[in-house]
Amino acid sequence: MDKKEILKEFSADPDKYYNVKLFSEQGFVRKSCAKCGRFFWTLNADRDLCPDDGLDTYSFIGEPPTSKRFDYTQSWKQVEEFFVKNNHTSVSRYPVVCRWRDDLYFTIASIVDFQRVMGSKVVFEFPANPLVVPQTCLRFKDLENVGVTGRHFSSFCMIGQHSVPDLGGYWKDECVDLDYRLLTEQFGINKDEVVFVEDVWAGGGSFGPSLEYFVRGLELGNAVFTEFQGELGQHTTLDQRVIDMGAGLERFAWVTMGTPTAYDCCFGPINEKLFGTVGIDSDSQILRKYFTEIAKEIDHYDDLNQVRRLAIKNAGITDDQMQKMITPLEGMYLIADHLRTLIFAITDGALPSNVGGGYNLRMMLRRINATISKLNLKLNIDDLIDLHVDYLKDTYPELDEKRDDVKSILKLESARYEESKVHMKKKADKIKEKGTPSVDELITYYESDGITPEYLKEVDAISEIPSSFYSKLSDLHQSDKKKAIAQLPLEGLPETETLFYQDDPMEFDAKIIKVIDDMVILDRTSFYARGGGQEPDHGTIAGFNVVDVDKHANIIVHKLEGG
Repeated sequence: MDKKEILKEFSADPDKYYNVKLFSEQGFVRKSCAKCGRFFWTLNADRDLCPDDGLDTYSFIGEPPTSKRFDYTQSWKQVEEFFVKNNHTSVSRYPVVCRWRDDLYFTIASIVDFQRVMGSKVVFEFPANPLVVPQTCLRFKDLENVGVTGRHFSSFCMIGQHSVPDLGGYWKDECVDLDYRLLTEQFGINKDEVVFVEDVWAGGGSFGPSLEYFVRGLELGNAVFTEFQGELGQHTTLDQRVIDMGAGLERFAWVTMGTPTAYDCCFGPINEKLFGTVGIDSDSQILRKYFTEIAKEIDHYDDLNQVRRLAIKNAGITDDQMQKMITPLEGMYLIADHLRTLIFAITDGALPSNVGGGYNLRMMLRRINATISKLNLKLNIDDLIDLHVDYLKDTYPELDEKRDDVKSILKLESARYEESKVHMKKKADKIKEKGTPSVDELITYYESDGITPEYLKEVDAISEIPSSFYSKLSDLHQSDKKKAIAQLPLEGLPETETLFYQDDPMEFDAKIIKVIDDMVILDRTSFYARGGGQEPDHGTIAGFNVVDVDKHANIIVHKLEGG
């Protein structure tokens, strides 16, 4: 489904797809960007450029558009208060380990919480209507940007505002009105600062118009109106239309605080600890200039290293300032971000490993360790975990319950990493002799020997980490999961009865439904399947060791050793 074609058709009839009551009531005008042609709605009739190309892009850094100041946890309290006051149910976040979706290791958006895959169809199960949720999401495609751009995270909180209009919820008019009032009334942002940009969303066979909302070039949220199914021109209205508004909590904090980066207002006291370690003032004019340039340019280039060079030039940063200020700060932000992600993932049952979603977690911990080594930092990871958890526990109390488990697991993993360094050094010396490796070769080195590109850079085996390394690695492992699902001949098999949701017996009787090589499908099972990096149950079936358990749709597959 071509999004450009959908957008072209929708934009040709704005009154049908985009024009909401708020626009006429407040006096918004529809404009076409003089640079890129995108359509947007603004209260400023003289504005000719969309937020991506506007002269005010990221001008909130150092000069916030509101007198109110809210950090990460305070911003959620403001959001929750507003929506509850406006008849929404606030629900707790779902696990970041996406056990209910066979095609995902981790929860990547708030709407995923409520999606249930039934064969080839996606249906929704909402615990309330309408609702708001502070959903922690994990995404690994942009790992190379984390710590560098000022706004990329490996985990972030997506404010999910969801409504089913045909079951007592609301539709476009009320959704956009609520989001506008959230910005202007609750967060105190001037009405003239808010710009809505027309867009579309498509996925899973359904699609609909969307309105992204920006303040000074920063996209704060995107209200998607999932309305249609089928191919454009032959599409029909969905039986269950859904409002899927996702907003970035980190960005709400950033736009009100006006700090050089979003990291500065989202990690709480851990920043003070880290900055004190390297003796840097994170609020200097130099940093404001540099990170403003990075943020403005990152979406216009594919090569992160090129963006950094351009930002250095435009901000007038010297080599000495780069080495003494920017590089250490990037490392601090990376450590804080990756550690927070690991805390959420391990709390929810995932483990660093060489398989599935655990692969990404092990990679992030190795990036943390490589950064600490490169910058020669004296850090106690347990202390940093405590700072993160203490800051977040009022919003996410479950983190407090699992903090000791997180510490133990990361300590064990870090010890394994240290033990592997002798082998890694020998391998790195051989790599250095061969010359600069390709991205594919770097992936092979990591997968076969556990050598991160950060380590290779630290020992001068490579000069720069390719911008595409982590996105390519992430795509590779996500596609592996989808391929595995697609290749198993499971058509026509009945769903597996799951006993672990009942009494979870250690022994049980079951019938064999199908055998595929060394894999067995039973009519019922007490074995818990692998999910999002969480290890599966182990045991025996008819005397054979069960070495892996996977769930495909609602069918559980047991892999036997020597079967």
